Amino acid sequence: MEHKGKVWRYGDNIDTDVIIPARYLNTFDPKELAAHCMVDIDESFAKNVKAGDIMVGGKNFGCGSSREHAPVAMKASGVPVVIAASFARIFYRNGINIGLPLLEIGDAVEKIHAGDELKVDTGTGTIENITTGDTFNARPLPGFVQEIAKAGGLINYIKNK
Repeated sequence: MEHKGKVWRYGDNIDTDVIIPARYLNTFDPKELAAHCMVDIDESFAKNVKAGDIMVGGKNFGCGSSREHAPVAMKASGVPVVIAASFARIFYRNGINIGLPLLEIGDAVEKIHAGDELKVDTGTGTIENITTGDTFNARPLPGFVQEIAKAGGLINYIKNK
């Protein structure tokens, strides 16, 4: 799948409590979670993110608790793909489970800045920074993970089988 959007850039060790603070976990309504996504680190995110915008983080993105609310809040915000130097493993698994593609590009992530425009192909792992002309290659998502993302998550994928 190909996605094109503006970058929202965050640093290293962004934990799930920053992505969706615990005080908002009294709901699992995706729209309500999206309204509070990133509020403690970037008050402008939930108010200004547009469908198709791409979140980019540093090392160990999504560390902390195993709450599935974090990738749900991001996806419900309209973010179609997240790129980082590396992801915490449980966050990576939760992203797959809810159908949010996650791509790791290591230290090359330092060449992507807030406001850049990216074109991302999750099938090939190709990330093109339209703003700078740089191209990066992540490991593409395996075929079955792409199918889970297309289905909207693991539960829908299984229902469709």
